Amino acid sequence: MRNTATAIDPVTAAISLGTTAAGATVQRADSATRRELVDSATLRRLCVASNAAGARQTLSHLGAVGVTGTLLWLTWGSFWAVPLFMIHGTLLNFLYAGQHELSHGTVFRTRWLNEWVGRCFGFVLFYPRTFDQVQHMAHHRYTQDWTRDGELARDRYTLKSYLLWMSGLNYWYTRWRRIVRFSLGIVTEPYLPAYRRAELVREARVHLAGYALIAAVSLLAHSAVAVILWLAPMCVMKFTHQLQNTIEHLGLPHDDNMLTNTRSTRTNAFVRWMAWQMPYHTAHHAFPGVPFHRLHELNKIMFTDRGTAPPTMSYWSFQLAALRAFAGGKTEADYADDQMWLFEPTRD
Repeated sequence: MRNTATAIDPVTAAISLGTTAAGATVQRADSATRRELVDSATLRRLCVASNAAGARQTLSHLGAVGVTGTLLWLTWGSFWAVPLFMIHGTLLNFLYAGQHELSHGTVFRTRWLNEWVGRCFGFVLFYPRTFDQVQHMAHHRYTQDWTRDGELARDRYTLKSYLLWMSGLNYWYTRWRRIVRFSLGIVTEPYLPAYRRAELVREARVHLAGYALIAAVSLLAHSAVAVILWLAPMCVMKFTHQLQNTIEHLGLPHDDNMLTNTRSTRTNAFVRWMAWQMPYHTAHHAFPGVPFHRLHELNKIMFTDRGTAPPTMSYWSFQLAALRAFAGGKTEADYADDQMWLFEPTRD
């Protein structure tokens, strides 16, 4: 039987992931600094992926989606459908946290599980896996670089554009438009290498065909199941996941230092579970080869045990700071790229 387990050295994976599968800002950070933060033996131990831990997280998240979806269907038309709609939509959106980790190849030790579970998640989320991987590689390798970071291929925020992005309106428009555009063979993103473009076009066409099939079956069967249990809650509740998306880097320096250009989030255990431990985002960017279920320990070693902390805010304090920063007609362009401009006020 063919061995499908990952064979790459875990320490090498943690440091060089950015040049192989998913990108790493740490490639450009000082190697000695990283070795000072975490010694090789500890890093080797932390970098081992686990099929059991991956299955627990994946199945618990999918199980929660199944429970809320069932209850939403059974209560549709009643008052109870409203909170269930919101919870179900939030859980659907946070499947992207899982897709993100699957794109890093760190959820399961068995490689093909990372790929095919990731492809299923990407289909549900209108976020094709191959595109996500390539874009995310550019993000990790060139974090906060306006010209090369795959997640900074946008205009600088104004209050209006920020609110549209937070609402999910612009988010879904860009996702759907890109799938259609790619399926027509139009790939213009500068961070997407030419040799991957044919693959990205094929992937978009498969997604589009799948969505068309679901639409056709729904129409022929006069069924609203896909709308009630998938499209409507996921689209309407996108703003909940945007809380995580926006807090990770916005308002931090556009430099090469992962300890200053990436923000962690102060939140509770439930949200950390739902977000696949991505609130420990600074630790993740420092060593992206460390699986999600080890990020709490990595964060403790890097920061807590040293009596330090990465840039950290709560979801709500961040959003309040962002709204204040964009008030009075100010835009992202009004703030220096080399400065932190979103932070919590210090208390005397």
